[in-house]
Amino acid sequence: MSRSAFASRTTFDSLAVDSGEESEGEQEVEVLEPVRRVSSVPEPAPKLTKTAAKKAAKAARAAKAASNKPTPPDTPPFESAILVPDIVPESKPTNGTVHYEQETVEEVATVEMPAPELESFVEPESEPLLVEQPPANDVPPPAPPVEVPVAAPPAPIPAPAPLAAPTKPFPVPELTAESTKKRQNMLTRTLWTFIMIGGFILLLLLGHTYMILLVMLCQTLVYREVTALFSLTTSDEEVKKNGRDPWSTTLNWYFFVVTNYFLYGESIIYYFKARIHVVFADAQLLPFATNHRIISFTLYTIGFVGFVMSLQKGFLKQQFGLFCWVHMSLLIVVLSSHFIMNNILEGMIWFWVPASLVICNDVFAYVWGITFGRTPLIQLSPKKTVEGFIGAFWSTMIFGVLWGTYFMQFDYMICPVQDLGVSAWSSVKCKPNPVFVWRDWEMWTPLAVCLSTLLGRSITTIPYAPYHLHLLFMSGFASLVAPFGGFFASGFKRAFNIKDFGDSIPGHGGMTDRMDCQFLMGVFIYVYYGSLVREHHVTVGSILQTIVSGLTLEEQVMLMTDLQRYLAGHGIKTGIPSL
Repeated sequence: MSRSAFASRTTFDSLAVDSGEESEGEQEVEVLEPVRRVSSVPEPAPKLTKTAAKKAAKAARAAKAASNKPTPPDTPPFESAILVPDIVPESKPTNGTVHYEQETVEEVATVEMPAPELESFVEPESEPLLVEQPPANDVPPPAPPVEVPVAAPPAPIPAPAPLAAPTKPFPVPELTAESTKKRQNMLTRTLWTFIMIGGFILLLLLGHTYMILLVMLCQTLVYREVTALFSLTTSDEEVKKNGRDPWSTTLNWYFFVVTNYFLYGESIIYYFKARIHVVFADAQLLPFATNHRIISFTLYTIGFVGFVMSLQKGFLKQQFGLFCWVHMSLLIVVLSSHFIMNNILEGMIWFWVPASLVICNDVFAYVWGITFGRTPLIQLSPKKTVEGFIGAFWSTMIFGVLWGTYFMQFDYMICPVQDLGVSAWSSVKCKPNPVFVWRDWEMWTPLAVCLSTLLGRSITTIPYAPYHLHLLFMSGFASLVAPFGGFFASGFKRAFNIKDFGDSIPGHGGMTDRMDCQFLMGVFIYVYYGSLVREHHVTVGSILQTIVSGLTLEEQVMLMTDLQRYLAGHGIKTGIPSL
C-alpha cells in the first residue's frame, strides 16, 4: 500500500465516514474508539473551505480504492494511526498570480488510547479532520460539514422525594409490651404481698399449731427448690448419654421425711394432744416416745443402704453428687426450720417479732436505697447501697423497740406453749418470763433535773423491761447480719445463672427468695434465747418424760405408791386405788 493511500484511508477513518464496505482485516480486528466526556454545551462545527472540501473528496475516493487491500500486518491492534496532513501555504507573488506549494503529509506517531470509564463517559461523536486553508478570492463557499449523530445521554433518574415526617410518633410495640409486662408484674407482686401478710396474721391468730404447719410448708418448698438446682450441674451431653438416676427423687424425699421425724419428733410428739402429759399416758404413742432416737437412726440406715444398693456404673458421679447435695440442704434448710419451730413453742413473740424485723429491714433498705442510694454495697447484689444499708439499720432499731413493746403486753404472745389447741381468742394465763416484767431505772440526778426542767414535771425514773435490751440486740442482728443470708442466696443464684429459685409465689419468685434471711435469723434467736433468756425450771411434763423414759415399770409402780402415801399424809385423797 502506498503512503498516500494509507494516509488517505486513515484520514477517512478519522472523519468517521462510513464507506459501506469492510475489508477482511477490519472484520477480524475491532478498533476501540476513544471516548470522551460529553459536554452539556455542543461545540460549533468548523467550516470547510472549497479547497479543503475537494481534498476531502479526493481522500475519500482514494480510501475507497484502497479498502480492498488488506491491513498491514505491522499495525498493532487497539491503536489508531492518525495521519495529519501538514499543509503549509506559502504565497509568492509572481505576475499577480497566487501559487501554492505541494502538500506534504507526515505520519504522526501512533497513540494508544486509554481505557474509557464506563460510568462517566459515553461514546463520542466522530469529528472530521478539518484543514483550514488561507482564503482566496476565487474559492467557492464551503460545503456543509458531514455530521454523524451522537446518541443522546440517558436521562438522569430523578431522586425519590423525601417522605413527609409523620405528625404523630408511631408507638413502639416492644416498649409498650415491656411496660405493660412490668406493670402487670408490679400489680401481681403487690397483690401477693398483701395476701402473704394477711395469711401470716390470720395463722398467727389461729394458734401455734397453724404457725408450725406454716413453717413446715415453707421448708418443704425451699427444700424442693434447692434440690431441683442440682439438675443444672449435670451437662446435657451427660444426660443424653446416661440419662438420669431413676431413684434420685425417691431417696431425696425419703431422707427429708426421716430428718423431719428425728428433729421434730422430740418436740412435736409431746404436744400431739391437748396436754403434754397425755402423750406419755397413751400406750400407743409410748413406744415412739421412749424409742424415738433408735427409730430415727434405723430409718436413716435403711435409706443409706438403699442408696448404696441403687448405685449404677453409669450414674456414679451424679448419684454421689446428689447425695452430698441433699445432706447439705437438710443441714441448712430442715435444721434451721427446726430451730424456728422451737422458737414458736417457747412463745409466739420469739418468732413473730424477729420475722417482722427482717421484713422491716428489707423494706427500709429498699426505700432508703432508691431515695439516697449512690454507693454500691456488694457486688453480689448491685442494687444494694451503703446508704440504704445504714438507713435500714436505724429504721429497724426504732421499729424493733416500738413493735416489741406493743406485743409484749399480750400473754398469748409471751407464754410458752402448754396447749396446742389455744388461739388468740383463748384465755391464756402464765407466769411471764422475767424479761417481760416492767422495772424502773433510776436516772442520774443531773439528767433527771434537766429533763424535769424541760418537761415541766418531775422525772426521776424511766420505766423499762429487760426485753427492750434484747430487742436492740435482735434489731441489730436483723439489720447488720441477716442481710448477708440474702447476699449468700444471691451469690448462689449467680453461680447457676438464674434469677429466682423458683416460681412458688407469683411476682416474688420462689419461697427460698423470701426465706433466705429468715433461716439465719431463726437460728440466732434459738441460740440467743437458749443462752440468755430461757429459765431452767422443772415442769410436770419434764418430770413425767424422765419417769417414762428413765424408769422401768416396777420403778414406776413404786414411785406411784410413794407419791400416794405422800399425798395422803397431807390430807389429799387422789381417788386412785392403792397399788
